Amino acid sequence: MSVDMDAVKELRYRSGAGILDCRKALDECCNDLEKAVDYLREKGLAKAAKKAGRTASEGRVFSYIHTNGKIGTLVEINCETDFVARTDEFQELGKEIAMQIAAAAPSYLSTEEVPQTDLEREKEIYRQQALDEGKPEQIVDKIAEGRIAKFFEESCLLEQKYIRDPDKKIKDLVVQEIAKMGENIVVRRFSRFSIGD
Repeated sequence: MSVDMDAVKELRYRSGAGILDCRKALDECCNDLEKAVDYLREKGLAKAAKKAGRTASEGRVFSYIHTNGKIGTLVEINCETDFVARTDEFQELGKEIAMQIAAAAPSYLSTEEVPQTDLEREKEIYRQQALDEGKPEQIVDKIAEGRIAKFFEESCLLEQKYIRDPDKKIKDLVVQEIAKMGENIVVRRFSRFSIGD
């Protein structure tokens, strides 16, 4: 089957994948652009998973100061090579994550970083809330677990919904960029500063 070059250009624009990958995806998906996008995403996620174990010791520190001058953030994002650290895509990722931190005010980087004492305290609060709401004792723990998942989504940067696309979490954004850039990318640490806090 011949592949339409306009479709290849469109797919390349939408996915960021290389020309040969776009041609192959369109060929595999019988020139269906939407299916080809999904095909490339699946392939990219599989590649990204393989890259996740590689050492990321290069990178940049990014900053964001809100227009009112009262909120500022710093975030360290690592990659494997200085070459990738200097690309526009990597710079854009850094700016987006720095802005996310300013807007969504996460307390932790990931679920693994939440101290066990904080987690136990939150669970106990959610259990007590469920009991106060008159929920049956046998489902109180399930309710607390559900609320812990919501707590992670609000408090952990990598679990937060991306402010520009709520269908995507920040960890999904990072995986997408790993697939696009071909290197492991790690959000290492961040700080958020707010006047009066």
